[in-house]
Amino acid sequence: MKDSEKNVPSVVVKRLPRYYRYLSELLNQGVKRISSNALSDKMNVTASQIRQDFNYFGGFGQQGYGYNVEYLHGAIGDILGLNDGDTMVIVGAGNLGKALASHDTFEKRGFKLVGIFDNNPDVIGTVINGKEVMDVSGLEDFIGRERVDIGVITVPHGAVEETVERLVKSGVKGLLNFSYMELKLGKDVAVENVHLSDPLMTLSYKIKENKQESKR
Repeated sequence: MKDSEKNVPSVVVKRLPRYYRYLSELLNQGVKRISSNALSDKMNVTASQIRQDFNYFGGFGQQGYGYNVEYLHGAIGDILGLNDGDTMVIVGAGNLGKALASHDTFEKRGFKLVGIFDNNPDVIGTVINGKEVMDVSGLEDFIGRERVDIGVITVPHGAVEETVERLVKSGVKGLLNFSYMELKLGKDVAVENVHLSDPLMTLSYKIKENKQESKR
């Protein structure tokens, strides 16, 4: 990792998946290269900001040429760790857990779902997307055996703390938390808290603003 990568602002890191998704689309369209201005038009980020973002990681562009789409896509994938083959388990096989387990985006982005767990006898033993739901009592043994990197938490609020403790003690390196509890852990375990209602509330705000603007 370059020295510049050690202090990358979180806002820049959050933009990297957007760059990666759009570059994936360009690759599928057969686009070979793109300028920062053209990327700016598509991403709704200024060309100057794009260049600043990429400069944290060494640049990638050539003056007068722009960016090689395939190379940039691969480089950002490396930065995001998408080529590391991280494995993950989902704890909680309710409606959200089932939906996540059935979604193919994780596999497409390089993450391998290796296990699904629950404590409901009616759910244990059922199959979701080709994987049998296992009893959560065997979570620690499974993680130790499979060397799981990421734990996805979709359990009810009351079970979050115990689930987090078990996952962390078992050695997972990161948690993707879909509960409504905001998790903050030490630096050894990375956490992303996902609140599904936040985008809907943001959308509600924008609708309200548009309505008020139309009345002026």
